[in-house]
Formats: sequence, structure tokens, C-alpha cells
Amino acid sequence: MDPRIELAAGSRDSVLALRRVERQQAIIERLHAARGVRLQVERLAADLRVSTRTLVRDVERLRSSGVPIHTQRGRAGGLSISPAAVVNPITFDLPEVAALMSSLTVLGPSVSPSATSAMNKLVQALQER
Repeated sequence: MDPRIELAAGSRDSVLALRRVERQQAIIERLHAARGVRLQVERLAADLRVSTRTLVRDVERLRSSGVPIHTQRGRAGGLSISPAAVVNPITFDLPEVAALMSSLTVLGPSVSPSATSAMNKLVQALQER
């Protein structure tokens, strides 16, 4: 194995990391379902049963990873994802597909509708060849 590759399973806090990934997926799905309507940070944090600070940290991690979450401060502020966001076609090689599949397996391919859909698309893509 390449010594530059770090395994997440070696993390002393893998359970917390898994919860964070599940929570971040839930944030993305809720923002997408809101179809551009801003969701209040406090309400979203309460729904996910975390502190406001934890939710803000999760959103910052997602934004720094490239997820297009928009924030607006103030009384009418909140979080949103543009409903018109278009995802360009992506081409993956076999190791990249395997990496995504193994990540979904760890998360649980049925943890959310989008996780299930993604896993089904990845499996289908491999079978079509």
C-alpha cells in the first residue's frame, strides 16, 4: 500500500467522523429539498440535534470542499443551495468508482435516498461495461 495514503479507520474518532459525514449529507439533502428557500441555521441545527456551532462548522467544511452552499446573515438570513445548480457529467475510472462505492458502503448505502441512488448508479455503470 502507498505509505502516503492515510486510512480513516485508523482514526481514533472514526465514529464521530461517520456521524459528521451523515450529518453533512443530511444538510445537503435538506438544502436541496428546500429548492432555494433559505433555511435558518438555528432551526436546521435543532432538527439535526446539534449545536449551532457544530452546524456552522459542518457547513464550512462542505463549502471548503466545493459544495455551493450560500449563506446570508441577518434577520432574513440562512443557508441555501441554488435549485438551478447543474451538475456537469463526470467520468470516473475504475479505482475512482471503487473509492466512491467503498465510501458509500462505510456510510451505509441506504442511509438516505441520494446515497441509495448514487450506489445504484455506480453499480449500474460497472455492469454496463
